[in-house]
Amino acid sequence: MATTLSTSLTDKVAIVTGSSRGIGAAIALRLAEEGAKVVVNYVSNLQAANEVVQKIKLSGKGDAVAIKADISTVEAGTILIDETLKLFGKLDILVLNAAALQYRVLADVTEHTYDTHMNTNVKGPLFLSQAASKHFPSSGGRIIFLSSSTTSFSSVGPNYLEYAMSKGAVEQMSRILAKDLSSKNATVNTVSPGPVDTELFRAGKPQSLIDLIASQNPSKRIGRPEEIAPVVAFLASEAAQWVNGQNIGVNGGFIL
Repeated sequence: MATTLSTSLTDKVAIVTGSSRGIGAAIALRLAEEGAKVVVNYVSNLQAANEVVQKIKLSGKGDAVAIKADISTVEAGTILIDETLKLFGKLDILVLNAAALQYRVLADVTEHTYDTHMNTNVKGPLFLSQAASKHFPSSGGRIIFLSSSTTSFSSVGPNYLEYAMSKGAVEQMSRILAKDLSSKNATVNTVSPGPVDTELFRAGKPQSLIDLIASQNPSKRIGRPEEIAPVVAFLASEAAQWVNGQNIGVNGGFIL
């Protein structure tokens, strides 16, 4: 008789980086809805992080705590892992959502802006993955990276240089780690959203540009954070144990 693989995350412990708002907040809420205990990671907006925690606690499903850590540094990433283990006693799921996004063409790139993108989007996730994997259960953990449609969208603007470059590195890191960590029964996957209606996406864009971007999608709109979160929750579950090393586009057909 075939074994039924569950999508429940009951008794699982998850860290979601950059989860005080936007896609990260939606992911934290969805993982908790499936029963997980969630670490809501933030850098500066404690109020927003606490609001996510309270929503989870009031839902009566899962549990949550807010932990401040700037994951662009290895030291802060280590603290994030240590605090999670201290509070919940284990770690099963790592969702690497936190990201730096600044709009610059080549002429405006500086060493500082380069370091900002690479430290937050690449170095931090790499060393967090290294630290987390040491504590995954023998049955296997889950690492889920968040990338972006900008790595493959042919009409991407030149001002996405540093962001798209760093997200391309994320996609390659995920691909290789899927092989590396298979010895620990862990899976590593990437979710690549298209344009999503968040504060970060709207920042600095006139409504006319947002409307233009929306018009390029078959559904004539941009995505919502709540449409990204279920895919992450599935990849975090037992039911996704045979999905490994994949980059899953969640973009409504924005990229085909």
